Amino acid sequence: MAEHTNSYPKLHNAAWPGVVGKGSPGAEPFIELDTMLDLTAAAEVDGVKFDGVDLFLFAPHVDINTSDDDLKRLADKVKSRNLVIGSVVAPVWPPTDGGSAMDEGAGRKAFLEQVRKGCRIAKKLREIGARPYGVVRIDSASGPGDWVKDPEGNQRRIAETFRQACTIAEDHGERLAAEGEICWGGMHSWRRMVQLLEQVDRPGTLGFQADMAHTLLYLLGYNAPEDAILPQNFDWKDEAKFDAAYRQLTDALRPWTIDFHIAQNDATVHGSGTHDKTGRHCLPKDPNGKLDIPKRAGYWMRDSYGNVLKKYRHVCWDGCMFANEVMHKPQTWNDILAAMLAVRDAHGWRE
Repeated sequence: MAEHTNSYPKLHNAAWPGVVGKGSPGAEPFIELDTMLDLTAAAEVDGVKFDGVDLFLFAPHVDINTSDDDLKRLADKVKSRNLVIGSVVAPVWPPTDGGSAMDEGAGRKAFLEQVRKGCRIAKKLREIGARPYGVVRIDSASGPGDWVKDPEGNQRRIAETFRQACTIAEDHGERLAAEGEICWGGMHSWRRMVQLLEQVDRPGTLGFQADMAHTLLYLLGYNAPEDAILPQNFDWKDEAKFDAAYRQLTDALRPWTIDFHIAQNDATVHGSGTHDKTGRHCLPKDPNGKLDIPKRAGYWMRDSYGNVLKKYRHVCWDGCMFANEVMHKPQTWNDILAAMLAVRDAHGWRE
């Protein structure tokens, strides 16, 4: 049995793969939250288990309009499995009662109301002792196809919506993380993501959520070929060129990053149900995976001098849009936990 001495960052599993891309006509059915919690709690590698879960504030997992009493029951449910709650995802999109951040009217109002509800839940979970750390995750709730009709104008409108969202978060003692993903307008390229964060200019409240699967697609310029760092026909065996490109990407986004997802990607896109195509999440041992997970995680978890940043109290595995059959296998979560342990062994710390 290997010895694992680092205790931070804490290791979380995302519960939302049981919901995202599921439940719509033609898609696989939802996986209930209890099942996702049980699978997470059962995983074990060398005597180490997951420390917690990150949650999607979306029914059937957690209704965004849930009551305080229901939140206490949720907290008890999670704590009974020796887990805690970390980051939570606010459902800011239409038709889930949200609206586009590019819309200065009803869309913005609906977007901000979902942020308000998400921050209320996050604060309450913190107050009842179930959530020791984490952020509230948002995106632009807009597609690149709509965004490109007025790039600079839409970018300014998204920034204004995000600034108002920051004020809401500050009122609740929360921080927001904008998830960089090729399917979100204004956040669909690394360069536009940095531009948006700079335009909002609330670094104490709004940061970046880096997902290793999604950000890999930034390198290839999916949905933003003008911002590609690597060519579409890139030879993935060219380690030196990959290193340079990955360094450019992480140097630009790392200073903004406050929430981090460990993941694998095969340099392709994938969609499921109502979810648009985005960076494909793969199993950590996928033979087509392009990421040496511990090595590439280090680009996000260490500064340019190689020092451990200690800025993420927890890290999360995102298996979004994995097939239900895959998620029901206990070995899936043991393999994922092993990959996360390798990252913590390489870039974590003790307290």
